Amino acid sequence: MFTFYDHDGNGSRRSFLRVGASSLVASLGLSGLPLVKALTEPDSPLLKGRSVIFLFLHGGPSQIETFDPKMDMPEGIRSATGSVRTKTPGIDFGGSFSKLAAISDRFSIVRSFATGDGNHDIKPIVGRDTFGANLGSIFARLSGTNHPVTGIPTNIMLFPQSVDPSTQAGEMTFGKFTATGPLNPSFAPFDPAGSGGDLRQLTNNVPRARLESRRLMSLEFDKIKHSLDSISGDNPFRDQAFRLLSGGLEEAFDIRRESPHLVDRYDTAPLVRPDSINKKWNNHKNYADNAKSLGKLLLLARRLCERGAGFVTVTTNFVWDMHADINNATMTEGMSYMGGPLDYALSALVEDLDARGLSDKVLVVACGEMGRTPKINANGGRDHWGGLAPLFIYGGGTNPGQVIGRSAKDAGSPADTPVGIKDLIATILERTVDTGQVRLIQNLQPEFSQIMTTWKPIPGLV
Repeated sequence: MFTFYDHDGNGSRRSFLRVGASSLVASLGLSGLPLVKALTEPDSPLLKGRSVIFLFLHGGPSQIETFDPKMDMPEGIRSATGSVRTKTPGIDFGGSFSKLAAISDRFSIVRSFATGDGNHDIKPIVGRDTFGANLGSIFARLSGTNHPVTGIPTNIMLFPQSVDPSTQAGEMTFGKFTATGPLNPSFAPFDPAGSGGDLRQLTNNVPRARLESRRLMSLEFDKIKHSLDSISGDNPFRDQAFRLLSGGLEEAFDIRRESPHLVDRYDTAPLVRPDSINKKWNNHKNYADNAKSLGKLLLLARRLCERGAGFVTVTTNFVWDMHADINNATMTEGMSYMGGPLDYALSALVEDLDARGLSDKVLVVACGEMGRTPKINANGGRDHWGGLAPLFIYGGGTNPGQVIGRSAKDAGSPADTPVGIKDLIATILERTVDTGQVRLIQNLQPEFSQIMTTWKPIPGLV
């Protein structure tokens, strides 16, 4: 975490500038800047001016209890939570998703998405098909690490502690969300609640006058300049760092700046009280943390995208593994903890982005690392399944109201239009980056040019 010292604290201004400022540069990705400067100009040929919110549903949500309920199948296969009619003619969702069902014309779902295996990992966001890097790191490599005007990090990772310090630390057991693969670590997602530093601490209890006075201490701050000299003599990134310290970044991460009514619309905490969760499940703390934080995380993600973030990964830890074993609840009980908050939070995000005229500017993706077995097990849960998984897509210039692909009768595999992780990645990058600039992309990172030249976006979305 960052610690700021001041002259009437336990340290000195010089301590801050020597330690705090250099940490700021490292954590915000202000290294390797000769490349970044060229790519973060507003007229960069690689930018389409869109952002991504990737909601990772860690643990593997069921395709049947979410968006493909199969109510014409026998008990044990069909949705254990029933179904609800959507606004899209002939399409039903699982019974937990009444709010999303009422606005199904505003987003698309894919019923033929398969992640390829039933392993617990984070492969849609970090895996073989992302070259071992967080997908947001690829985005940052192509677009730059910081917004050229606001200075907001392009690539951000949000765990529950980003909005609620009472929740557990971010889950890294099944994969490292902040991995950069072959890329420089400067392209890693910025985690405001992690070891990289809590941005809210950057300005806490530091009067604005003192922040401004630090600008005058240029000789000390010039120590940072040595890593930036190759860009220009003016060094605009020094000004960027001061802008971040003087309130812009603090404001972006503070959802209390939103109207109370809007915060309430997003807030999923009242939906599942911790004392209502059966403590026999070892996973009960994660269920509670999910409800506490999910809606506020999506509200924070929207705020960050508005202010220049390009790729925001959101996850609420390991909560969708509904085996009905010692750790995880049955399908019906598990969905009573998980379904309502997801329905409430995602519908709030869709309605909010629509109201702000951002449906073209923000692409929202929600999926997990796998789906669930077509048949409910003897204990009332569903086990790991790589043959089919739910996929939700909103905005980013896609055509809403689509149902892409069909699943087999038992919801165990695609019946047509198979979609995989490569197709999803190609869709995200095609919507946000000018994939026609293959030569420039090849110069930046040869591995990624194959995504642009050989992988195909999901058909029917645009």
